[in-house]
Amino acid sequence: MFVLIFLASIISIEFGLAAAIIEIVLGVIAGSFFHLQPPAWMTFLASFGSAYLIFLAGTEIDIPLMKKNWIEAVSIGSIAFFAPLIVCFLLAYYGFHWTFAASKIAGIALSTSSIAVVYSVLVETGLSVTELGKKIMAATFVTDILIVITLTFSFFNFTIYTFFFIVISIMAIIFMPKIFSFLLKRYNGKIVQPDIKFLFLILFLIEWLGDAGKSQPGFPLFILGLAMSSLLAKHPEEMKRMRIVSFATITPFFFIKSGMSVDVNAVWAGISGVLIFLVLSIGSKIAALFPLAKKYHAKYGIFTTLLMSAGLTFGIIAATYGLAIGAITKNQFSILITVVILSAIIPTIIALRFFKPLTKDLKTIVETFGEEG
Repeated sequence: MFVLIFLASIISIEFGLAAAIIEIVLGVIAGSFFHLQPPAWMTFLASFGSAYLIFLAGTEIDIPLMKKNWIEAVSIGSIAFFAPLIVCFLLAYYGFHWTFAASKIAGIALSTSSIAVVYSVLVETGLSVTELGKKIMAATFVTDILIVITLTFSFFNFTIYTFFFIVISIMAIIFMPKIFSFLLKRYNGKIVQPDIKFLFLILFLIEWLGDAGKSQPGFPLFILGLAMSSLLAKHPEEMKRMRIVSFATITPFFFIKSGMSVDVNAVWAGISGVLIFLVLSIGSKIAALFPLAKKYHAKYGIFTTLLMSAGLTFGIIAATYGLAIGAITKNQFSILITVVILSAIIPTIIALRFFKPLTKDLKTIVETFGEEG
């Protein structure tokens, strides 16, 4: 597994693709061609990796900009979510005759706009420090929080564990920023990082209670990240350490395990379904989103539309959750994961190849922030 993680990081850098995509592909190869199965320890790390990813997604949100442009963000983000959700649900339920629960998972998984992909592209193009880039991130946030809310409450169950899950989640959202701030001040610079270890404790507790109560913990984890975003924005080095811990040692297990769950034979047998899902999920999002993107982002409307059509992280999380609770079969999971991966690659490549903002348009970045900025 560690060989695969190492190879994925090298390949992603050399070919300029998201490491998550390479990790999934290597997981598919390991599972389908070498017949490797994830051991129990990897299942645990993969589960925790998905929780950590959701939390980190919440920390990436620029709250002041979100408040300033909330109408634009909500408009674009909502359209980007609901258009493919409805189309893909109807296709799965009436076209392919999937169960109602499986159709919900399909709609949710294929309506994502990946914060991971969008953020990476914005950094690579230099747009992450511009108002345009921050607006795209804000809209992506709206799409993803709608996905988290829908996934959480579509399969919500109430037990005694659910009660504790809700109470602990609320307490964490309220008190965690203050506790984490205290730990940062007291132990800042210590190599043993008790602040990050305490964060892991809270994330694990929320995830465990959610699992025990048969509830999806994505919503409170995302809100917890959002609640801590302002604090972490003031401590960029701490945020950098958290990302390194995540992408170097934890989240690769989530993506590789997701790939190992894909059945290549099922994908090939259902290739027509893959292509139809792919065309309709991306096509519906582009058709619904482009008029708004053109209105708010002028000549960068196509770039914005294509970028927000790229799904990945939450699509994988939704499909994996659906498989774990038995809402979808392994064959359906394989089809959905394949579509999610292709939706991350195709729109991104087109956006960067044909519609990437020209360097001269970003001249003000250099003038304002310097070459490093």
